[in-house]
Amino acid sequence: MSDATALREEVREKYAEAARSVGSGGSCCGDSCCGGGEAASFGAELYGSEVGELPDAAALASLGCGNPTAVAELREGETVLDLGSGGGIDVLLSAKRVGPTGIAYGLDMTEEMLALARRNATDAAATNAHFLKGTIEDVPLPAESVDVVISNCVINLSVDKPRVLREIARVLKPGGRVGISDVVAADRLSPAERAKRGSYVGCIAGALSVGEYRTGLEAAGLESVSIDLTHEVADGMHAAIVKAVKPT
Repeated sequence: MSDATALREEVREKYAEAARSVGSGGSCCGDSCCGGGEAASFGAELYGSEVGELPDAAALASLGCGNPTAVAELREGETVLDLGSGGGIDVLLSAKRVGPTGIAYGLDMTEEMLALARRNATDAAATNAHFLKGTIEDVPLPAESVDVVISNCVINLSVDKPRVLREIARVLKPGGRVGISDVVAADRLSPAERAKRGSYVGCIAGALSVGEYRTGLEAAGLESVSIDLTHEVADGMHAAIVKAVKPT
């Protein structure tokens, strides 16, 4: 098994276990996830009152580091794609924002999370929310089919981030935009120094630096890139709002 395959399997199992925990009446946010000791920097607490409109299981399954639906400026009738949708919290919020004429897709590689998300969508009567199985490195949607791509603390978990960023650019329509919450590292930190601050599955060791993120988005063909740090999750590691636009 290659290192990349082993890492992906470790990530998949972590999120499968989180889904099983929520499905059995618990919460995903124990010591083994949500950033470990930095649990207050991750999860449903970052959404405010709007999570009260959703099924409890959607909030309990949240492992994110922000609220991408709040920064993506979603509009009625748009098509939205959430990369690494987990229990569906961001897809369900997006579905409400784009309304009945819009579509919110969630993409996840974990069967257990997909099953949980679909139950949550049914409980929320979100008929415009659709969940797809696949990896964020190989999005199962046509080119130029999406108005907005969002993601919540997932791209840092990818084993091939340049490919993810190229896939984002591929599925976006001309003029489409990116609104991502993710963990990023200060440019001064080497990959080894990032690994000392937290694990790969804890959303720390695999994080891109600010400069790497910007370069990757621009190399994928996106422009107007902005990376705004929101709160620190470890020394030199921050949650951030990442935005970009596909040229028209």
